[in-house]
Amino acid sequence: MTSPLPIAIHPPRRVLMGPGPSDIEPSVLGALAAPTVGHLDPYFLKIMDELQAMLRQVFRTENRLTLAVSGTGSAGMEACVANLIEPGDKMVVCVNGVFGGRMADVAARCGAQVVKLERPFGEVFSSAEIEAAMEQHKPKVLGIVNAETSTGAHQPMAEIAGIVHAHGGLVLMDCVTSLAGMPVEIDDWGIDAAYSGTQKCLSCPPGLAPVTFSDRAVAAIDARKTKVQSWYLDMQMVKEYWGGNRAYHHTAPINMNYALHEALRCVLEEGLEHRWARHRKNHLALRAGLEALGLDYAVAEEHRLPMLNAVLIPEGVDDAAVRKQLLTEFGIEIGGGLGPMKGKVWRIGLMGAACTASNVLLCLAALERCLMAQGGKVTPGAGVAAANGAYAGKS
Repeated sequence: MTSPLPIAIHPPRRVLMGPGPSDIEPSVLGALAAPTVGHLDPYFLKIMDELQAMLRQVFRTENRLTLAVSGTGSAGMEACVANLIEPGDKMVVCVNGVFGGRMADVAARCGAQVVKLERPFGEVFSSAEIEAAMEQHKPKVLGIVNAETSTGAHQPMAEIAGIVHAHGGLVLMDCVTSLAGMPVEIDDWGIDAAYSGTQKCLSCPPGLAPVTFSDRAVAAIDARKTKVQSWYLDMQMVKEYWGGNRAYHHTAPINMNYALHEALRCVLEEGLEHRWARHRKNHLALRAGLEALGLDYAVAEEHRLPMLNAVLIPEGVDDAAVRKQLLTEFGIEIGGGLGPMKGKVWRIGLMGAACTASNVLLCLAALERCLMAQGGKVTPGAGVAAANGAYAGKS
């Protein structure tokens, strides 16, 4: 007996204020719905060229090997690690959150001798710690997360590449959450390889992973004695499709590339510096409101991400109940904690198109209602008033 067909999909409207995905601009959704052409069609090849040029601008790099991997941000991570690491290579991975731990796992699966440099979740690494690790272990690659999505911590990067290069190593940076939401300076910082994702501050659906490799990194890939572990992510082949030869490798997700093209165009139309400033301004207003509601951050002030606010859940407040009420009554999604922070923090995102004053004020008003429902001692209107004060320059 044939089962009835499911009804056509009609997803609910949400305000995406979690750790990703973020809200999508209507023009990006429009690009996603444009007519599909072939992956070697002249029109699509033109889109690829323009997309590469815009990615270089957003990464702030002149790297020739800059492209969008067909896969989510984790595919970008795996592409970078798999291409730089051969079996037996030593790799130091800085682990202060879930995604540093994931990078270490990927490196081990690629056959690396992995050395974990660890800090508690929410803390960051000092230049002295990096120096000591490089001196002791002399790895081929040091991997580090610029914006740890699981904790809301920002890792300063300006000095790290110089230290790593002085010891003959390469720097691999995760900027999945930071790209287009705060300064990411690939060339100025001397980063050798970096990967990101489309679904955070770029405000594009998940499905592509921007990556970039310096000439030093490309030389290391070209000097490999063994094949890259992953056929699909082998940059020596993929770059031939994205380069002048246009050699067939795989069928690219055409419409996702349309969407990323439009998302990057929106970023550059706004201007990177203006976009960074918008994220910072709304973060400061949200911070003022959260503090007025009696909520504390899980990360020291100087290391807080503007696009990912990790706040401690007050004693006696039910984590899941608050997130459920936010979703069902207000249509707002925020994230819970991961790893040792599970049940201890909320992760409130202000990413890309979701990073607006209206979302800040909506979230604070809704969160106040949820805290009051939990019996919390909250001054009515305090959060919204504090945020408005911040916008007015009064705090």
